[in-house]
Amino acid sequence: MNLHFTARKTDLTPEVRSYCEKRLSALEKLLGSVPEVDIILSVAKTRNRAEIHVMAKGTNLVVEEETPEMPNSLNLAFDSLEKKIRKEREKFRERRRRKGRERKDLGLPVEAEEPVRRIVRSSNYSLKPMPVEEAVLQLDVKNREVFVFRREGSEKWAVLFRRKDGNIGLVEPE
Repeated sequence: MNLHFTARKTDLTPEVRSYCEKRLSALEKLLGSVPEVDIILSVAKTRNRAEIHVMAKGTNLVVEEETPEMPNSLNLAFDSLEKKIRKEREKFRERRRRKGRERKDLGLPVEAEEPVRRIVRSSNYSLKPMPVEEAVLQLDVKNREVFVFRREGSEKWAVLFRRKDGNIGLVEPE
């Protein structure tokens, strides 16, 4: 484990160093092998801040705590780091469990069911007759993909739609 200490506007005492190493050795059991840990201690007025950056295999964890006393800041930082590690481990376990279930499901020959199609009603239309230019504005203003409207001067319907190339398409029945 690579352990880096940084002290900003404060001195790094041997007691703080040994305390950090002791707490990290306990956390190393949870994480396995930890390639790199950065501990940054800083003091600003009456605020003592402890930051711990853990770069482990697959995750980067960052914890920051700030209290009037440095030992309290370190205690809180290591406690919250332990909570984060436990949470990450639980996520990892859950992902592995889901993958196992999916593999078992894929191994058995199951008849492929066709998805049930649903009809979803939409209000992307206008009953008021309008020119094509106004319909294009409605399509843009309301940020829709499709807009159905009645052509001005006739009783026929028309459809405006967004094309994949960014242009707008117009469909008019004959």
